Amino acid sequence: MMRTITSIAEWRRVRAELPASPRGIGFVPTMGNLHAGHRALLERARVESDVTVLSIFVNPTQFNDPRDLAVYPRTLPEDLALAAGLADYVFAPTPAEIYPDEYRFRVTETKLAQELEGAHRPGHFDGVLTVVLRLLHLVQPRRAYFGEKDWQQLQLVKDMTAAFFLPVEIVACATVREANGLALSSRNARLSAGARAAAGAFSEILRTSPDAATAAQRLTAAGFGVDYVDDRAGVRLGAIRIEGTRLIDNVPL
Repeated sequence: MMRTITSIAEWRRVRAELPASPRGIGFVPTMGNLHAGHRALLERARVESDVTVLSIFVNPTQFNDPRDLAVYPRTLPEDLALAAGLADYVFAPTPAEIYPDEYRFRVTETKLAQELEGAHRPGHFDGVLTVVLRLLHLVQPRRAYFGEKDWQQLQLVKDMTAAFFLPVEIVACATVREANGLALSSRNARLSAGARAAAGAFSEILRTSPDAATAAQRLTAAGFGVDYVDDRAGVRLGAIRIEGTRLIDNVPL
């Protein structure tokens, strides 16, 4: 039966009692408001691990806009229903538990985190990397599962894990998409039905354009606000705005 834990002290007692096992803990860190993309992460963790841990924590330090934090959906009952049968433990701490230092100590990456999303969301990746590091230290998983939709986050988490010699494998999982190609995201719920349908062109334009500049032009012509389109490391990344909602995506070149 799935068990929900809200305090670090209780989690540490549980973690200390977990026996060593061949495949160890598979960990899926999330901010809740779970959807089928999160389910896919949990399903893979379940298959590859002896114990599956899901964290649900709306991390205040990664929101550069306080208004986004204020409106971020808190859907714990629905999240627990989705995770039932997939997670053994749900770790759902409060900000006071995760940040007893009031965020005095944080992780700052000085190169990739300053570009792309980092350029448009100052301080965002400090918050992401700091909370991921804290959660990894607490959960002590064998593997942690992240979606490829957040390509920049995935690269930074991989690099941080290596830089701090953490004994955890960061597992990249394929982006789950709606039928029209729109990458699943908690932000999609903010879109009207018409905008959600139109946003399906985002990934198609990224995929079919001959270069990043052409993709940006085509996205603009389609009515999107374009923050960036960039090609790097065999991937085309983009960020757009529609109905005041910001969406990111990437496709392999």
